[in-house]
Amino acid sequence: MAGPLSAWPWENLGIFKYVLYGPLLGKVLYTRIQEGSFKDDWCLHILIICSARALLHQLWSSFISMLFLTRNRRINRRGYDFNQIDKEWDWDNFILLQALIASISCYIYPPFIDNVPLWNTKGFITILTLHAGISEPLYYFVHRRFHKGYLFTHYHSIHHSSPVLHPYTGATATFLEHLALSTVIGIPIIGSHMMGYGSRSMIYGYLLVFDFLRCLGHSNVEVVPHQLFDTLPFLRYLLYTPTYHSLHHTDMDTNFCLFMPLFDAIWKTLNEKSWELHKKLSSNAGKYSKTVPDFVFLAHVVDVTSSMHAPFVIRSGRLHETWSVPRFGFQYFLPFAKDGINNQIEQAILRADRLGVKIISLAALNKNEALNGGGTLFVNKHPNLRVRVVHGNTLTAAVILNEIPKDVEEVFLTGATSKLGRAIALYLCRRRVRVLMLTLSVERFEKIQKEAPLEYQSYLVQVTKYQAARSCKTWIVGKWTTPREQCWAPKGTHFHQFVVPPILSFRRDCTYGDLAAMTLPDDVQGLGNCEYTMERGVVHACHAGGVVHLLEGWTHHEVGALDVDRIDLVWNAALKHGLKPVSNSTKQKSM
Repeated sequence: MAGPLSAWPWENLGIFKYVLYGPLLGKVLYTRIQEGSFKDDWCLHILIICSARALLHQLWSSFISMLFLTRNRRINRRGYDFNQIDKEWDWDNFILLQALIASISCYIYPPFIDNVPLWNTKGFITILTLHAGISEPLYYFVHRRFHKGYLFTHYHSIHHSSPVLHPYTGATATFLEHLALSTVIGIPIIGSHMMGYGSRSMIYGYLLVFDFLRCLGHSNVEVVPHQLFDTLPFLRYLLYTPTYHSLHHTDMDTNFCLFMPLFDAIWKTLNEKSWELHKKLSSNAGKYSKTVPDFVFLAHVVDVTSSMHAPFVIRSGRLHETWSVPRFGFQYFLPFAKDGINNQIEQAILRADRLGVKIISLAALNKNEALNGGGTLFVNKHPNLRVRVVHGNTLTAAVILNEIPKDVEEVFLTGATSKLGRAIALYLCRRRVRVLMLTLSVERFEKIQKEAPLEYQSYLVQVTKYQAARSCKTWIVGKWTTPREQCWAPKGTHFHQFVVPPILSFRRDCTYGDLAAMTLPDDVQGLGNCEYTMERGVVHACHAGGVVHLLEGWTHHEVGALDVDRIDLVWNAALKHGLKPVSNSTKQKSM
């Protein structure tokens, strides 16, 4: 059972909790309308401080997710999974709480911030003294108390339940704990003002430095150089490090301090491994990481929305990482951008090769046929690559083909001459399914037709207009299809698709499948991000294809044209490893 004051008062409001900031914003806007300018009042300051604190946490979160900066500095190399992300979703509750406390305080005593100077040097000395003399020991004893019996079980255990530290972990605690922390924060601020040394810069500075150090301790990234403590040994008792606080989360009877290890040393709760482990991690920061990912998925930004959801986290078990080409989807279709994009992809492949990565899987447009021949450009240019380059489209083809009902006799295929379209057409004709291939090029059609066994070539039919499919209820869309073109499909048509982005679901009398995707096995650990429009635990089939390539230990590059004979082999291998197909289509018997 949850203890008293463990739940937040606005817990059930969800995103509407931010309405509680409304009166502050309303007061600021009212002042602006009435007086023609933003008055320098406490409502405005509280909103600015809240915004700055939220931004500070977001910047820390972004920093620790940048593997190119933090890879060798990580303390715990596991990934952040969805359970932890959900648990820490409302990490900013403490900012709202302290905003409300500040609002009440300023309402009761308006001169608290209205009549104080911008700067007061004595104020900074005073607030440091009060922090070190009162807040630090108070926090230490309260923290130790929260590690005892009832208080730990019903309150503090929530904070310690996060397996990997993150800046949001430091902000995640119960309502009662944050009331206590607000007291710890408030004492130096209020005390300085009561002594006549308050200033606005002191309030801003203290709160932001306080949050900065909390984020630092929970960052899981060692950024404090050990040389600092070697040169000035006494500093190790005045400033903790991410390593220092991470030991508290693994050995919970040690390292209780707020920011100053001095108090752990005084009361003999300082973990004896603190300095040695810090020096070891800090010393290794400039070296290549011994933990090299087996698999890298080279993604790219699709649009502005997708760019806001790119944490690029490590995935545990077999270590997987997601890297990204810093280009938006539309840039892949600009002729002058082609060389620059290929250079970015090539550099990623060469970096993976240097690191010792086993598989690098190319996502979506990174393997575009017109861009680099489905990856062949890089393999041909660098024949001695140790890393295997994989486009994963063999599994994409397998997923699409296994969604098609067993009794289908005819399909309409757009994007028919692409590497995926070609493989799908050749596979279906072998199953004696008539394939209407939409293409204007007789030469390319005939080339594909000749690849089919002679007895199956008649099942491949070239069409040049959408009108030819007006009686076909199974469309496989590999090329953008406009609503007007979709109108030629008869009622009840199902649209399978492998075009990025997916076509618009325009027809209400038809059904639309997802992009080919697979659900990851239940034992995957550390998964904490979604791919584009996919649900949690679901990845695009090409991504899954790269994973299967790794798990099977295949040593060939999967680039360029698809090997139709390997489609069933790859499909069965994916199922063997616990991957499952995903589709929005109605349940159908697969071929």
